[in-house]
Amino acid sequence: MKLTIRKDQLNDAIQQVSKASSSRPAIPILGGIKIDVNHQGVTLTASDTDISIQSFIPVENGEFVIAKIEKPGSVVLPAKFFVEIVKKLPSDELEIEVKEQFQTMIRSGSTDIQMVGLDPEEFPILPTIEQSESLAVPGDLLKSMIRQTVFAASTSEQTPILTGTLWNLAEGQLKFVATDRHRLASRTASVEAPDGYRFSNVVISGKTLNELSKIVPDDHTHVDIVVADNQVLFKVGHVLFYSRILDGTYPDTSKIIPQHFKTELVLPTKKLTDAIDRAYLMSREEKTNIVRLVTQEDGTIEISSSSTELGRVTEQVEAKEMTGEQLRIAFNSKYMLDSLKVIDSEYLFIGFTGAMSPIIIKPTDHPHSLHLILPYRTTG
Repeated sequence: MKLTIRKDQLNDAIQQVSKASSSRPAIPILGGIKIDVNHQGVTLTASDTDISIQSFIPVENGEFVIAKIEKPGSVVLPAKFFVEIVKKLPSDELEIEVKEQFQTMIRSGSTDIQMVGLDPEEFPILPTIEQSESLAVPGDLLKSMIRQTVFAASTSEQTPILTGTLWNLAEGQLKFVATDRHRLASRTASVEAPDGYRFSNVVISGKTLNELSKIVPDDHTHVDIVVADNQVLFKVGHVLFYSRILDGTYPDTSKIIPQHFKTELVLPTKKLTDAIDRAYLMSREEKTNIVRLVTQEDGTIEISSSSTELGRVTEQVEAKEMTGEQLRIAFNSKYMLDSLKVIDSEYLFIGFTGAMSPIIIKPTDHPHSLHLILPYRTTG
Protein backbone atom coordinates (compact mmCIF):
# COMPACT_ATOMS: atom_id res chain seq x y z
CA MET A 1 0.00 0.00 0.00
CA LYS A 2 1.28 3.46 -0.88
CA LEU A 3 -0.42 6.85 -1.04
CA THR A 4 0.10 10.59 -0.58
CA ILE A 5 -2.69 12.44 1.24
CA ARG A 6 -3.46 15.92 2.55
CA LYS A 7 -2.75 16.13 6.29
CA ASP A 8 -5.83 18.23 7.20
CA GLN A 9 -8.28 15.80 5.55
CA LEU A 10 -6.63 12.76 7.11
CA ASN A 11 -6.45 14.44 10.52
CA ASP A 12 -10.18 15.32 10.49
CA ALA A 13 -11.14 11.74 9.61
CA ILE A 14 -8.80 10.24 12.24
CA GLN A 15 -10.21 12.54 14.95
CA GLN A 16 -13.72 11.28 14.17
CA VAL A 17 -13.03 7.54 14.01
CA SER A 18 -10.58 7.43 16.95
CA LYS A 19 -13.54 8.03 19.31
CA ALA A 20 -14.42 4.35 18.75
CA SER A 21 -10.97 2.89 19.37
CA SER A 22 -10.52 1.24 22.75
CA SER A 23 -8.06 2.93 25.12
CA ARG A 24 -7.59 -0.31 27.10
CA PRO A 25 -8.25 -2.98 24.46
CA ALA A 26 -8.76 -6.63 25.47
CA ILE A 27 -6.96 -7.50 22.22
CA PRO A 28 -4.40 -5.13 20.59
CA ILE A 29 -6.28 -4.86 17.26
CA LEU A 30 -9.18 -3.00 18.99
CA GLY A 31 -6.76 -0.24 19.92
CA GLY A 32 -6.06 0.43 16.25
CA ILE A 33 -7.41 2.31 13.25
CA LYS A 34 -7.86 0.27 10.09
CA ILE A 35 -6.85 2.01 6.85
CA ASP A 36 -8.28 0.65 3.59
CA VAL A 37 -6.98 2.24 0.38
CA ASN A 38 -8.39 1.78 -3.12
CA HIS A 39 -8.52 3.97 -6.23
CA GLN A 40 -11.76 5.67 -5.03
CA GLY A 41 -10.26 6.86 -1.76
CA VAL A 42 -9.25 6.04 1.80
CA THR A 43 -11.56 4.42 4.39
CA LEU A 44 -10.66 4.66 8.08
CA THR A 45 -12.39 2.42 10.66
CA ALA A 46 -12.15 2.06 14.44
CA SER A 47 -14.20 -0.20 16.72
CA ASP A 48 -14.38 -1.23 20.36
CA THR A 49 -17.21 -3.72 19.45
CA ASP A 50 -19.85 -1.53 21.22
CA ILE A 51 -19.41 1.30 18.72
CA SER A 52 -17.73 1.40 15.32
CA ILE A 53 -16.99 4.55 13.33
CA GLN A 54 -15.99 4.64 9.69
CA SER A 55 -14.96 7.70 7.66
CA PHE A 56 -14.35 7.85 3.91
CA ILE A 57 -11.95 10.32 2.24
CA PRO A 58 -12.51 10.49 -1.54
CA VAL A 59 -9.43 10.95 -3.77
CA GLU A 60 -10.83 14.25 -4.96
CA ASN A 61 -13.49 16.74 -3.99
CA GLY A 62 -14.58 18.49 -7.21
CA GLU A 63 -11.38 19.97 -8.69
CA PHE A 64 -9.55 19.57 -5.40
CA VAL A 65 -7.17 16.55 -5.18
CA ILE A 66 -7.04 15.10 -1.65
CA ALA A 67 -5.09 11.86 -2.17
CA LYS A 68 -2.90 10.21 -4.81
CA ILE A 69 -3.10 6.41 -4.67
CA GLU A 70 -0.02 4.55 -5.94
CA LYS A 71 -0.83 1.10 -4.57
CA PRO A 72 -4.08 -0.06 -2.88
CA GLY A 73 -3.92 -2.08 0.35
CA SER A 74 -4.81 -2.20 4.05
CA VAL A 75 -3.15 -1.92 7.46
CA VAL A 76 -4.13 -1.36 11.10
CA LEU A 77 -2.11 1.27 12.99
CA PRO A 78 -2.18 1.93 16.78
CA ALA A 79 -4.76 4.70 17.20
CA LYS A 80 -3.25 6.61 20.11
CA PHE A 81 0.13 7.16 18.44
CA PHE A 82 -1.28 7.60 14.92
CA VAL A 83 -3.73 10.32 16.08
CA GLU A 84 -1.00 12.28 17.86
CA ILE A 85 1.68 11.95 15.19
CA VAL A 86 -0.49 13.00 12.22
CA LYS A 87 -1.57 16.13 14.14
CA LYS A 88 2.11 17.07 14.69
CA LEU A 89 3.55 16.37 11.24
CA PRO A 90 5.38 19.37 9.72
CA SER A 91 4.09 19.40 6.14
CA ASP A 92 0.62 19.83 4.55
CA GLU A 93 0.99 16.43 2.87
CA LEU A 94 2.18 13.04 4.05
CA GLU A 95 3.10 9.78 2.39
CA ILE A 96 2.11 6.41 3.88
CA GLU A 97 3.77 3.25 2.63
CA VAL A 98 3.18 -0.28 3.98
CA LYS A 99 5.97 -2.81 3.45
CA GLU A 100 6.54 -6.46 4.43
CA GLN A 101 4.98 -7.65 7.73
CA PHE A 102 2.86 -4.46 7.81
CA GLN A 103 5.86 -2.26 8.62
CA THR A 104 4.52 1.23 7.87
CA MET A 105 6.55 4.25 6.80
CA ILE A 106 5.09 7.76 7.28
CA ARG A 107 6.97 10.61 5.62
CA SER A 108 6.18 14.32 5.91
CA GLY A 109 8.64 17.09 5.07
CA SER A 110 11.94 16.03 6.65
CA THR A 111 10.22 13.66 9.13
CA ASP A 112 10.44 9.88 8.70
CA ILE A 113 8.46 7.61 11.03
CA GLN A 114 8.41 3.84 11.09
CA MET A 115 5.42 2.18 12.75
CA VAL A 116 4.62 -1.44 13.49
CA GLY A 117 1.31 -2.17 11.76
CA LEU A 118 -1.13 -5.01 12.45
CA ASP A 119 -2.85 -7.46 10.09
CA PRO A 120 -6.15 -5.93 8.85
CA GLU A 121 -7.64 -9.44 8.44
CA GLU A 122 -7.85 -9.63 12.26
CA PHE A 123 -9.89 -6.42 12.52
CA PRO A 124 -13.58 -6.93 13.45
CA ILE A 125 -15.99 -6.91 10.50
CA LEU A 126 -18.55 -4.10 10.63
CA PRO A 127 -22.18 -5.16 11.10
CA THR A 128 -24.24 -5.44 7.92
CA ILE A 129 -27.43 -3.42 8.23
CA GLU A 130 -30.39 -3.64 5.87
CA GLN A 131 -30.90 0.01 4.87
CA SER A 132 -34.41 -0.23 3.41
CA GLU A 133 -36.05 2.25 5.80
CA SER A 134 -34.36 5.16 7.51
CA LEU A 135 -35.15 8.23 9.54
CA ALA A 136 -33.75 11.70 8.76
CA VAL A 137 -33.20 14.02 11.75
CA PRO A 138 -31.57 17.49 11.57
CA GLY A 139 -28.20 17.45 13.37
CA ASP A 140 -29.01 20.36 15.70
CA LEU A 141 -32.29 18.70 16.79
CA LEU A 142 -30.60 15.33 17.42
CA LYS A 143 -27.87 17.01 19.48
CA SER A 144 -30.36 18.93 21.61
CA MET A 145 -32.49 15.80 22.19
CA ILE A 146 -29.39 13.93 23.39
CA ARG A 147 -28.26 16.87 25.58
CA GLN A 148 -31.71 17.21 27.18
CA THR A 149 -31.97 13.53 28.21
CA VAL A 150 -28.63 11.69 28.40
CA PHE A 151 -27.57 13.23 31.75
CA ALA A 152 -30.42 11.35 33.50
CA ALA A 153 -29.18 7.90 32.39
CA SER A 154 -27.66 5.73 35.11
CA THR A 155 -23.89 5.34 35.44
CA SER A 156 -24.21 2.09 37.43
CA GLU A 157 -23.51 -1.13 35.52
CA GLN A 158 -25.71 -3.04 38.01
CA THR A 159 -28.71 -2.22 35.79
CA PRO A 160 -27.12 -2.04 32.29
CA ILE A 161 -30.39 -1.15 30.51
CA LEU A 162 -30.68 2.09 32.53
CA THR A 163 -27.22 3.24 31.37
CA GLY A 164 -28.90 3.92 28.04
CA THR A 165 -31.52 6.25 26.59
CA LEU A 166 -34.74 4.70 25.31
CA TRP A 167 -35.77 5.63 21.72
CA ASN A 168 -39.30 5.07 20.43
CA LEU A 169 -40.72 6.16 17.08
CA ALA A 170 -44.44 6.13 16.25
CA GLU A 171 -46.51 8.26 13.84
CA GLY A 172 -43.60 10.58 13.08
CA GLN A 173 -42.91 11.29 16.77
CA LEU A 174 -39.43 10.39 18.04
CA LYS A 175 -39.22 10.14 21.83
CA PHE A 176 -36.14 9.81 24.08
CA VAL A 177 -36.40 8.78 27.76
CA ALA A 178 -33.58 8.38 30.29
CA THR A 179 -33.82 7.52 33.99
CA ASP A 180 -31.56 6.33 36.83
CA ARG A 181 -34.53 5.59 39.16
CA HIS A 182 -34.02 8.90 41.03
CA ARG A 183 -34.83 11.21 38.12
CA LEU A 184 -36.13 11.08 34.58
CA ALA A 185 -35.78 13.21 31.45
CA SER A 186 -37.83 12.87 28.27
CA ARG A 187 -37.89 14.74 24.96
CA THR A 188 -40.19 14.31 21.95
CA ALA A 189 -39.88 15.76 18.43
CA SER A 190 -41.66 15.48 15.09
CA VAL A 191 -39.36 13.93 12.48
CA GLU A 192 -39.43 12.94 8.81
CA ALA A 193 -40.13 9.20 8.71
CA PRO A 194 -41.56 6.91 6.01
CA ASP A 195 -45.31 6.26 6.41
CA GLY A 196 -45.94 3.56 8.99
CA TYR A 197 -42.26 3.38 10.01
CA ARG A 198 -41.96 2.74 13.74
CA PHE A 199 -39.68 1.14 16.33
CA SER A 200 -39.71 0.70 20.09
CA ASN A 201 -37.40 -0.38 22.94
CA VAL A 202 -34.26 0.80 21.11
CA VAL A 203 -31.88 1.57 23.99
CA ILE A 204 -28.53 3.24 23.22
CA SER A 205 -25.78 3.66 25.81
CA GLY A 206 -25.39 7.16 27.24
CA LYS A 207 -21.62 7.05 26.64
CA THR A 208 -22.24 6.18 22.99
CA LEU A 209 -24.70 9.06 22.56
CA ASN A 210 -22.17 11.50 24.03
CA GLU A 211 -19.60 10.31 21.46
CA LEU A 212 -22.18 10.51 18.65
CA SER A 213 -23.03 14.07 19.68
CA LYS A 214 -19.40 15.13 19.09
CA ILE A 215 -19.53 14.22 15.38
CA VAL A 216 -23.09 15.42 14.66
CA PRO A 217 -23.09 18.90 13.05
CA ASP A 218 -24.63 21.86 14.92
CA ASP A 219 -26.74 22.88 11.93
CA HIS A 220 -29.73 21.54 9.96
CA THR A 221 -27.59 18.92 8.11
CA HIS A 222 -29.61 15.71 8.22
CA VAL A 223 -28.38 12.63 10.05
CA ASP A 224 -29.78 9.42 8.53
CA ILE A 225 -30.66 6.81 11.17
CA VAL A 226 -31.15 3.11 10.33
CA VAL A 227 -32.40 0.76 13.07
CA ALA A 228 -31.69 -2.98 12.77
CA ASP A 229 -32.16 -5.92 15.17
CA ASN A 230 -29.24 -5.19 17.47
CA GLN A 231 -27.50 -2.20 15.83
CA VAL A 232 -28.26 1.40 14.90
CA LEU A 233 -26.40 3.12 12.07
CA PHE A 234 -26.02 6.92 11.93
CA LYS A 235 -24.87 8.43 8.64
CA VAL A 236 -23.35 11.93 8.80
CA GLY A 237 -21.85 12.95 5.46
CA HIS A 238 -18.86 10.64 4.81
CA VAL A 239 -19.01 9.23 8.37
CA LEU A 240 -20.81 6.04 9.43
CA PHE A 241 -21.37 5.55 13.18
CA TYR A 242 -22.56 2.10 14.31
CA SER A 243 -23.89 1.51 17.82
CA ARG A 244 -24.91 -1.68 19.57
CA ILE A 245 -28.45 -1.67 21.02
CA LEU A 246 -28.43 -2.59 24.72
CA ASP A 247 -30.00 -5.96 25.60
CA GLY A 248 -33.13 -6.10 27.74
CA THR A 249 -36.48 -4.35 28.06
CA TYR A 250 -36.58 -0.77 29.26
CA PRO A 251 -39.00 -0.27 32.19
CA ASP A 252 -42.36 1.41 31.50
CA THR A 253 -41.93 4.86 33.05
CA SER A 254 -45.28 6.30 31.98
CA LYS A 255 -47.03 5.11 35.16
CA ILE A 256 -44.79 7.14 37.50
CA ILE A 257 -45.56 10.52 35.89
CA PRO A 258 -48.41 12.26 37.77
CA GLN A 259 -51.09 13.98 35.68
CA HIS A 260 -52.67 16.10 38.46
CA PHE A 261 -50.92 18.33 40.98
CA LYS A 262 -51.71 19.71 44.45
CA THR A 263 -49.32 22.64 43.98
CA GLU A 264 -48.40 24.32 40.69
CA LEU A 265 -45.73 26.99 40.17
CA VAL A 266 -44.58 28.97 37.13
CA LEU A 267 -41.11 30.42 37.76
CA PRO A 268 -38.45 32.35 35.79
CA THR A 269 -35.96 29.68 34.64
CA LYS A 270 -32.77 31.76 34.97
CA LYS A 271 -33.56 33.21 38.43
CA LEU A 272 -34.49 29.79 39.80
CA THR A 273 -31.39 28.16 38.27
CA ASP A 274 -29.09 30.84 39.73
CA ALA A 275 -30.70 30.61 43.19
CA ILE A 276 -30.41 26.79 43.30
CA ASP A 277 -26.85 27.02 41.96
CA ARG A 278 -25.84 29.21 44.92
CA ALA A 279 -27.64 26.94 47.39
CA TYR A 280 -25.94 23.93 45.78
CA LEU A 281 -22.50 25.34 46.70
CA MET A 282 -23.39 25.08 50.40
CA SER A 283 -25.17 21.71 50.11
CA ARG A 284 -22.21 20.28 48.19
CA GLU A 285 -19.93 20.99 51.16
CA GLU A 286 -22.20 18.78 53.29
CA LYS A 287 -21.93 16.13 50.54
CA THR A 288 -25.74 15.74 50.64
CA ASN A 289 -26.71 18.16 47.81
CA ILE A 290 -29.97 18.74 49.75
CA VAL A 291 -31.75 22.03 49.03
CA ARG A 292 -35.17 22.96 50.42
CA LEU A 293 -37.99 24.78 48.67
CA VAL A 294 -40.83 26.39 50.65
CA THR A 295 -43.77 28.31 49.18
CA GLN A 296 -44.69 31.58 50.94
CA GLU A 297 -48.06 33.29 51.41
CA ASP A 298 -46.87 36.35 49.45
CA GLY A 299 -46.38 34.42 46.17
CA THR A 300 -42.61 33.91 46.50
CA ILE A 301 -40.69 30.71 47.07
CA GLU A 302 -37.79 30.35 49.49
CA ILE A 303 -34.75 28.34 48.39
CA SER A 304 -32.34 27.36 51.19
CA SER A 305 -29.48 25.06 52.12
CA SER A 306 -27.32 24.76 55.21
CA SER A 307 -24.00 23.36 56.32
CA THR A 308 -23.05 22.67 59.93
CA GLU A 309 -19.57 24.09 59.27
CA LEU A 310 -20.24 26.93 56.82
CA GLY A 311 -23.67 28.33 57.66
CA ARG A 312 -26.81 28.84 55.56
CA VAL A 313 -27.92 30.20 52.17
CA THR A 314 -31.48 31.54 51.83
CA GLU A 315 -33.05 33.43 48.96
CA GLN A 316 -36.45 34.33 47.57
CA VAL A 317 -37.64 33.87 43.99
CA GLU A 318 -40.87 35.54 42.90
CA ALA A 319 -43.31 33.15 41.22
CA LYS A 320 -45.10 34.27 38.07
CA GLU A 321 -48.00 32.01 39.07
CA MET A 322 -48.70 29.92 42.18
CA THR A 323 -51.80 27.78 42.76
CA GLY A 324 -52.79 25.05 45.20
CA GLU A 325 -51.55 24.03 48.63
CA GLN A 326 -48.59 25.54 50.50
CA LEU A 327 -45.55 23.29 50.12
CA ARG A 328 -42.30 22.41 51.86
CA ILE A 329 -40.03 20.00 49.97
CA ALA A 330 -36.36 18.87 49.85
CA PHE A 331 -34.53 17.60 46.77
CA ASN A 332 -31.12 16.81 45.29
CA SER A 333 -29.94 20.18 43.96
CA LYS A 334 -27.49 18.64 41.48
CA TYR A 335 -30.30 16.66 39.85
CA MET A 336 -32.46 19.79 39.75
CA LEU A 337 -29.65 21.87 38.20
CA ASP A 338 -28.96 19.21 35.54
CA SER A 339 -32.59 19.55 34.43
CA LEU A 340 -32.84 23.34 34.71
CA LYS A 341 -29.71 23.86 32.59
CA VAL A 342 -31.21 22.07 29.57
CA ILE A 343 -34.63 23.76 29.68
CA ASP A 344 -34.75 26.22 26.79
CA SER A 345 -37.72 28.28 28.01
CA GLU A 346 -37.86 31.66 29.79
CA TYR A 347 -40.36 30.31 32.32
CA LEU A 348 -40.88 26.79 33.60
CA PHE A 349 -43.73 24.90 35.24
CA ILE A 350 -43.13 22.86 38.40
CA GLY A 351 -45.88 20.52 39.63
CA PHE A 352 -46.01 18.83 43.05
CA THR A 353 -48.42 16.15 44.27
CA GLY A 354 -47.04 16.14 47.83
CA ALA A 355 -43.84 16.23 49.85
CA MET A 356 -42.82 12.65 48.94
CA SER A 357 -44.22 12.44 45.39
CA PRO A 358 -42.27 13.07 42.16
CA ILE A 359 -41.51 16.68 41.23
CA ILE A 360 -42.41 17.44 37.58
CA ILE A 361 -40.60 20.21 35.67
CA LYS A 362 -41.62 21.32 32.17
CA PRO A 363 -40.84 24.31 29.93
CA THR A 364 -43.83 26.63 29.42
CA ASP A 365 -42.97 27.36 25.74
CA HIS A 366 -43.68 23.86 24.38
CA PRO A 367 -44.91 20.41 25.53
CA HIS A 368 -41.98 18.42 24.09
CA SER A 369 -39.87 17.87 27.21
CA LEU A 370 -40.48 16.72 30.77
CA HIS A 371 -38.23 16.19 33.80
CA LEU A 372 -39.00 14.27 36.96
CA ILE A 373 -37.05 14.28 40.24
CA LEU A 374 -37.82 12.25 43.35
CA PRO A 375 -37.73 14.40 46.52
CA TYR A 376 -35.79 13.60 49.71
CA ARG A 377 -37.38 12.66 53.00
CA THR A 378 -35.71 14.86 55.61
CA THR A 379 -36.25 15.53 59.30
CA GLY A 380 -37.61 18.99 60.01
